[in-house]
Amino acid sequence: MFFHIVLERKMQLHPRHFGRDLRDKLVSKLMKDVEGTCSGRHGFIVAITGIESVEKGLIRDGTGFVTFPVKYQCVVFRPFKGEILEAVVTMVNKMGFFAEAGPVQIFVSNHLIPDDMEFQSGDAPNYTTSDGSVKIQKDSEVRLKIIGTRVDATEIFCIGTIKDDFLGVISDPGAAV
Repeated sequence: MFFHIVLERKMQLHPRHFGRDLRDKLVSKLMKDVEGTCSGRHGFIVAITGIESVEKGLIRDGTGFVTFPVKYQCVVFRPFKGEILEAVVTMVNKMGFFAEAGPVQIFVSNHLIPDDMEFQSGDAPNYTTSDGSVKIQKDSEVRLKIIGTRVDATEIFCIGTIKDDFLGVISDPGAAV
């Protein structure tokens, strides 16, 4: 799920940023460029926790820009098959529902929802048990299990299920408090 790893990136810096605060400029540019992005290999970069090293820069011919190899420590989020996550439902339709767990979007097919839950269309589409005691709708919190992942260069997609013990709705925004 969450890992603390060391990554390396080549940062380009314009000559106007050279001076006493060169390292600070590099670090702030690194944070701006990297935090919140997804590398298919490592996962979503949540936060940079430290800078291990900034190597000597190499001047690029004709531009004046300098390329600095920077090694940094960061926290990454990478979901795996079989992992249990808590997510917020973002959309419900007759095919299933979409939920988000942080930056990851998870689809739960209607075949992976318990058999006693039926799709109800209308103003607020939802899946409801026959006795009406449990309802999955937009903004519901659900506990689900990842059963498959697909990794692209810049995104991670997941398929989940709530058809297992201890999975399903955690909190329902439509329930009376």
